[in-house]
Amino acid sequence: MQTHDDTHEHSLAADLGAMLNLASDRRQSLRWLLAGASTLPVLGCGGGGSSAGDSTSSATTTAPSTTTPGTSTTTPAAGSCAVIPEETGGPYPGDGTNSNSSGVVNVLTQSGVVRSDIRSSFNGPTGVAAGVPLTIKLQIVNANGSCAALSAYAVYLWHCDRDGNYSLYSSGVTAQNYLRGVQVSDSSGNLAFQTIFPGCYAGRMPHVHFEVYPTLAKSASAANRIKTSQFTFPMATLNEVYATSGYGTSVRNLAQISYASDNIFSDGYSLQMAAVTGNASDGYVVTLTVGVAA
Repeated sequence: MQTHDDTHEHSLAADLGAMLNLASDRRQSLRWLLAGASTLPVLGCGGGGSSAGDSTSSATTTAPSTTTPGTSTTTPAAGSCAVIPEETGGPYPGDGTNSNSSGVVNVLTQSGVVRSDIRSSFNGPTGVAAGVPLTIKLQIVNANGSCAALSAYAVYLWHCDRDGNYSLYSSGVTAQNYLRGVQVSDSSGNLAFQTIFPGCYAGRMPHVHFEVYPTLAKSASAANRIKTSQFTFPMATLNEVYATSGYGTSVRNLAQISYASDNIFSDGYSLQMAAVTGNASDGYVVTLTVGVAA
């Protein structure tokens, strides 16, 4: 297991600094939206807990489900979705917007980045990330158009490995580019990734990063992204996963953080809580409806 330098690589100051660059009124607008949730159902979390400041339960926010072969997920009722909050991409996006020890790093222009199984490295590197199997299913919908499904949209998704390390950046895995990939939504707005359950590193609740692009062609440049966000997982699922072999460090780190103290999710996460099925032996499937302003 790699030794992880949380003070340098995953400092709260780095994430907090990026957060302060976000528009100051974005979260306030979300709070006003959630304040009226008793009369207007809000979809996006698809199940799971809510923060202390969000009184809307998952039972009242989840619309009827429909299934689409291969990438079934929750389909929102007309007009019931909201734009998922804008979040920092963090210090390790690998999308050409920053550098690692070798210079500017951009996997979006690399051959092979468009793939559904992101557990292995690609385009040269051969490392494979170990961990509990996880399938991530997202549905991209138009929050400005009665939550209509958005087809042919691209999503670039990345997250840390079970040791809390990010490929391309963290010590010991700078030569790897696993747990990063791009997928395109189908006619129902659905797309899926096969990956491993991310670990919990010091100072952050476990999470997955993603960027949304209007087309696959435009996903080659981060300048074209229309949404950057993150999602998280229910605490019961986290405890179950981290009780398995290989996630020992995550147990300690998770005990020292909460949704309330996390610098991303502390002001609300109802639209960013993934619904989860499965178990630690067979793997998990998480689903999330992602509303964007198309």
